[in-house]
Amino acid sequence: MGKGRLEAFSDGVIAIIITIMVLELKVPHESNLEALRPLVPIFLSYVLSFIYVGIYWNNHHHLLQAVRNVNGPILWANLHWLFWLSLFPFASGWMGENHFAALPVSLYGGILFGAAIAYYILTRALIAHHGKDSTLAAAIGRDFKGKLSLAFYALAIILSFVNPLVAFAIYVLVAMMWLIPDRRIERTLAP
Repeated sequence: MGKGRLEAFSDGVIAIIITIMVLELKVPHESNLEALRPLVPIFLSYVLSFIYVGIYWNNHHHLLQAVRNVNGPILWANLHWLFWLSLFPFASGWMGENHFAALPVSLYGGILFGAAIAYYILTRALIAHHGKDSTLAAAIGRDFKGKLSLAFYALAIILSFVNPLVAFAIYVLVAMMWLIPDRRIERTLAP
């Protein structure tokens, strides 16, 4: 089956996720700068989550450019990935509202870890469908950056109970690793 509906559905869900996240930013009742101070942790959580969702959206777009079609297991793998992304508004809001306390920071890392595993499963389902000699398989390669991200998430989850701000910094570091779109697929698809 074609991949168009999968792309359109995913784009729609991601747009809704971003919309829900921004709704966590409550407008203060006062009109001075001091009224914004309590929103700083919530805003920082929102910015990081927005960047993560944007990174996933961008890489998902590249991923689907390297394939011709999809099948049932791919649809389910994509839904599994969207499930984890749909938890970003909750985790981001909880982390910000609680000023980066240990448990919310740990849960945020768990959701990042779950989304990364789900994305890995999605790429493997696409490669299984298109073959080990496909353009996508060549582009993904060993996926060192993806595996490194998982290790950083696991480390940050553990560290969140020792120093939540260090764990948050690790989440920022991983986002910075992925901020530039994954060029492997672009290079592979280039004429």
